[in-house]
Amino acid sequence: MTAASVPAVPVSKGYRYLVVIVLAVVYTFNFMDRQIMSILQEPIREELNLSDTQLGMLTGLTFALFYTTFGVLLAWAADRYKRTWIMAASCAVWSLFTALCGLATNFVQLALSRVVVGIGEAGGSPPSYSLISDYFPPKERGVGLAIYSLGVPIGSMVGAGVGGAIAAAYGWRIAFIAVGLPGLLLALVMLLLIREPKRGGLDPIAAGAIAHDPAPPMMSAIASFFANRTLVLIAISSGLSAFVGYAMLNWNPSFLMRVKGMSLAQVGAYYSLVLGITGMIGTFGSGWLVDKLSLRDRRWYSWVPAIAFALTIPALAGLLWAPTWQFALLFLAVPSLLNNMYLAPALTVVQNAVPPARRTMSGAILLFILNLVGLGGGPLYVGFISDHAKAQYGEQSLVIGFAALFPIILLTILAHIAASLSIARDKRLAAAL
Repeated sequence: MTAASVPAVPVSKGYRYLVVIVLAVVYTFNFMDRQIMSILQEPIREELNLSDTQLGMLTGLTFALFYTTFGVLLAWAADRYKRTWIMAASCAVWSLFTALCGLATNFVQLALSRVVVGIGEAGGSPPSYSLISDYFPPKERGVGLAIYSLGVPIGSMVGAGVGGAIAAAYGWRIAFIAVGLPGLLLALVMLLLIREPKRGGLDPIAAGAIAHDPAPPMMSAIASFFANRTLVLIAISSGLSAFVGYAMLNWNPSFLMRVKGMSLAQVGAYYSLVLGITGMIGTFGSGWLVDKLSLRDRRWYSWVPAIAFALTIPALAGLLWAPTWQFALLFLAVPSLLNNMYLAPALTVVQNAVPPARRTMSGAILLFILNLVGLGGGPLYVGFISDHAKAQYGEQSLVIGFAALFPIILLTILAHIAASLSIARDKRLAAAL
């Protein structure tokens, strides 16, 4: 069945929240399967004798290249066919190959498994953004997308807690298998519970031609995205935000273990709680906050993350200074709270600023830039600098890698301010809100 043939189906408020909660659970496993590599990279490094640059590639670039590329291709398909089918198949693929990571015996095998995990996860978020936008009206999309985005902190928390605990007790290979296989069941749950909604049925323009226009050709959708100044600036600011966020997220466990003296079991028990609790507050809070503040001034979509990253600067300095891992966790709680506060606002702007037929593709383009720059560059950047500082600083070389994030944070703040200026002049965004 194509997207155009899906009839309008009225749904209750309870059902739409059920849908977004199920999608958030799937996203939790999506992110857990993506991030578990960062939790396990110290025992993997020791067993497979890998460098920090190789670890940065496994947690970032190797995954991100295929995740971003296939994200655009699968978004093209999701704008034309049933999103639920594509999402369920993608969930099954990334879950299976996460489990297969536990069978790898060298860098190449692990990298190839991560490649297929990235291809599978590419079919998760862009169709979900579009689906949620067809279950939540424009003025409530910030909350809907924020609930979905809770998969990031919850997935990070569960991955760190469960993955760390299983790895400490049974080894890193069993940890991969244990977090990967449940996703096969989730794929079936999606097919059984989630109905395909009418595209654009809740938009102010739904009664007009724009809401019913077919999805444009891929190159046309890409060109339209980059012709929109607001979308380009949102993508740039999100990419820089993700660069900082993923760099820290992927290297925090190694930093705490190598530099601050935590054990793998302590990382699983304490770091996971800090990561999850603060991340959930920051992710949901930003969506709720911009839904309220944007009614007064649309520029809050970018002002909120700009303020969040400004507050990250002193917290990162405190993290580097902290004499014990307990103090380090206190300082780390601040960026863990703040570094996700760009995501829900950015998703809301993109979903509100384009016609329904271009939502999945526009979300995929945002993720392409966000993840190629952020996930592809951030972990590799820190790992590369750490390797080059190792001769002089030894195990403290990660301090130098983290310190190299300060200028990137400054660029991130400036990019969000630039995006706020464009948002103020965006007429379509004004009409949607």
